[in-house]
Amino acid sequence: MNQAQFYYYDEESDKPYTDDHNSGQAVDEKQLANLGVFYKHLRTLEEVDILARKRDYKNRDTINLKEEGFPGGKNALDAKLDMFFQEHLHEDEEIRFILDGEGFFDVRDINDRWIRAKVFKHDLLIIPAGIFHRFTLSNSKYVKALRLFKDEPKWQAFNRTTPGIGENPYRKQYLDQVLTK
Repeated sequence: MNQAQFYYYDEESDKPYTDDHNSGQAVDEKQLANLGVFYKHLRTLEEVDILARKRDYKNRDTINLKEEGFPGGKNALDAKLDMFFQEHLHEDEEIRFILDGEGFFDVRDINDRWIRAKVFKHDLLIIPAGIFHRFTLSNSKYVKALRLFKDEPKWQAFNRTTPGIGENPYRKQYLDQVLTK
């Protein structure tokens, strides 16, 4: 069974963003933790439930991204993936437990380089509020993920290109936390 892989994203490649883009420079879990990113490989939903109780995640849903059966078909899925791949931040944590399939989460390090997390079944990733990130499917074009939330989902993304994004209080708080480590 595969477990998550973490590495610097190869920005020189002209391959589609659904390719690995592995630069060959590995990133370890400590580096991710220093950015506030939490990773754990969990074998059961019971383990997810325990973590959810500890971290006060009260709500959840499931997202299923694949061409077959996606409302609106391939074009709608491609549009959704283009939206997810726009560099953005949220004002709350993004928590994903992969139930099946695989995908990529990219997060910015403190030097503004992309770190790619390739996640597989049973991988749990928590991306902190205020960090710039993006998501895409791998070339398998399929992931089923459990999404967890502390409160009702807000579904609001703030793109990096948004005027004044540097003044966002969640971005400022995130930077204060990361830069003081």
